[in-house]
Amino acid sequence: MMRYATGTLLKRFAPFALALLVTAGAQAATVTSTFTMNNATAALTASGFNISDQQASLTNLGAGGATVSGALTTQSSSIGSTSATANIVITFTGGSTLTGTLSIPIAALAGTGGTGAVTASLAITGGTGSYAGYSTSTPFALTGTSSLSLSTGGFSLSLSGTAAVNTSGGTTTATPTVNAVLDAASNTANIAQGSMFSVYGTNLTPTSPGLVATFPRPTVVGGVKVTFTPVTGGAGTDTYLFYVGKQSGYDQINAILPSTVPTGNYNVTVTNGTVSNQFLTPVVATKVGLFTQDQTGTGLAVVFNYISQSESDVNRLTTGTYNTLLSSPAKPGQTLVAWGTGIGAYAAGDNGTVSHDFSTSEPILAIVGGISIPVAFAGLSGIAAEDQINFTLPANIPTGCAVSLQISVNGVLSAVTYISIAPSSSATACVQPGYTTAQLQQLDNGGTITTGGFSLSQIAATVPSVGTEKIDSIGGSFTQLTAFQLAAASANYSVITSGSCEVIRVTSTGATAATHATALDAGTVTLTGPPGTNLTSQVIPESSNAYSYSIGTEGVSIPGFGGNGSILPGTYTLNGAGGTDVGPFSNVSITLGPAFTLNPGLPATVTESAGLTLNWTGGNASDQVLILGASGTITGTGTNSITSSTEFICTTTAGQKTFTVPTSILTQLPAVSAAQINANTGYGYLAVTDSVTPANFSPTLKNGGGTIPSTFGFSFIIGGQAAYQ
Repeated sequence: MMRYATGTLLKRFAPFALALLVTAGAQAATVTSTFTMNNATAALTASGFNISDQQASLTNLGAGGATVSGALTTQSSSIGSTSATANIVITFTGGSTLTGTLSIPIAALAGTGGTGAVTASLAITGGTGSYAGYSTSTPFALTGTSSLSLSTGGFSLSLSGTAAVNTSGGTTTATPTVNAVLDAASNTANIAQGSMFSVYGTNLTPTSPGLVATFPRPTVVGGVKVTFTPVTGGAGTDTYLFYVGKQSGYDQINAILPSTVPTGNYNVTVTNGTVSNQFLTPVVATKVGLFTQDQTGTGLAVVFNYISQSESDVNRLTTGTYNTLLSSPAKPGQTLVAWGTGIGAYAAGDNGTVSHDFSTSEPILAIVGGISIPVAFAGLSGIAAEDQINFTLPANIPTGCAVSLQISVNGVLSAVTYISIAPSSSATACVQPGYTTAQLQQLDNGGTITTGGFSLSQIAATVPSVGTEKIDSIGGSFTQLTAFQLAAASANYSVITSGSCEVIRVTSTGATAATHATALDAGTVTLTGPPGTNLTSQVIPESSNAYSYSIGTEGVSIPGFGGNGSILPGTYTLNGAGGTDVGPFSNVSITLGPAFTLNPGLPATVTESAGLTLNWTGGNASDQVLILGASGTITGTGTNSITSSTEFICTTTAGQKTFTVPTSILTQLPAVSAAQINANTGYGYLAVTDSVTPANFSPTLKNGGGTIPSTFGFSFIIGGQAAYQ
């Protein structure tokens, strides 16, 4: 089989940049400084919130007491019971930085279509370069405003305040700082034994040696090494390095974790003259990550379509040439070769050329478009830690330009990636609704695609001792993506089909991954609903070309939450006047059936041995219903917390009116009590969603011509805390 360019796999570039730190002499004194940040664009995440590239200024820190400004970004974040906390870094011209902790009360993160008052605090904890050793004597007491979109998770934030900054006692030695430890394929936390991983940060490398292409690979390059030390104590293990270098704005080290490192939690450090901070990282037995062609870990996978002994084409949308290599979509019945890392430990293959097939000793499947396919080979085929997975598509495989691909090892699923599959052996391109073959060829040649989507949502949360609280909202946008991320524009195949269940095991930390798209201006967008909703040509507010409106709440009061309406059964119509980028659209409608109601509701405790039967009324008969649940454990606190959980997902349709999650699925979830959940040492939830079939519409794309395939839909979500026993 033809190999993908090995250098591309070894020298990976992360989809984020971290400013280089430089050294300078430390100043001395305590100065009074005012911190200001205006109209920061941020986003809520599963574990906290993220601020990206927002300019912040501080007075009296520059030469002669001048005001200095820099880009403020979030390193990590978490949400507690009363406040959200973000560890931030401000990077100034020249590379000097300040690091700190920003805390915002949960109650302040509210308000859409208006603003709410914010009180917050910022503690400066350190710095580099010109600001080495800087810290706040007391935290900045910040005041300002915020505006939150519950439908999109985005909010704008303005804060300012004054505090004393201690500018003495620092060091001018550039200390290595580790900002992320991610697997080298899917760019997510948790590192598998015997797998490739990447360390990102600042001051990690004194020079840029680049690739280490020969075996055996060293544990030290240019005085640099990466060490995994057990959190519980004991000797650390140095890793095998194969890339050490500086990128544009950050340092990167690629390495292989020895298979002999036991599973558990580790503090990862980089030694470069001095030892870096400790970065908490879980080590797991198996975590397959598939390499992707744009190196984000979420798009078109690095897969080759086997043509003959002398030809294997890169999997692409159309037939042609990509980066000097032949390319084509896959075909039903064809053998494919995927590339990744993390199938499992194999100590004999950690530091040399090796061949080992894991599929001979453990169950490994390729899951393509929801169909499980046995693999012919899954393991090491020449290079340590680089996994090759061979499988043959069945004749009845789903086809399209963004068919989901995952690898399952002992039931542990890789992150979702995508492949292109043509409809027949004679076809020269995949088929994507709304796109011609010529447009797909343009995408293969580096063009972009534009998609749009708006969604009504009603979220009903069951809160112990309080009851059910509902939040109604709408959000949407029109965005441009590259061909690698075509899956984001389509209704993707899932690893599950209607009437079935799937179990997924997940270990996660506070780390979050960013996605990037260009948002487009569509002018004024309005929503009209049936009588009683208070939605008559309601303008959906826009911020940075993202649209969101908080329609109303029930059973909960959120300060600054705009809107006094509600989502009721009936027809909803979306209209757009058109803007700089997107043309007008009108009378895009969906119809909601009777209110979806669980009878008698979600249980607070799930008895796994008894199965779980849920009954409901309402919704349209064709609505998709998802039943989701999870349980697990939480260790550590704040940004150092680690959640290990097992999740299940089952699908059916609203017209079935009932579904039983079988005992065989539920008993795979670990037991967790309400007491553990309340103490934040355990994790458990149960949720049901009802989604209507979305309406399709195609406004004009003004810049570049053509139309924008878009959807308008609705989802009702009811969920809450649940114990499992």
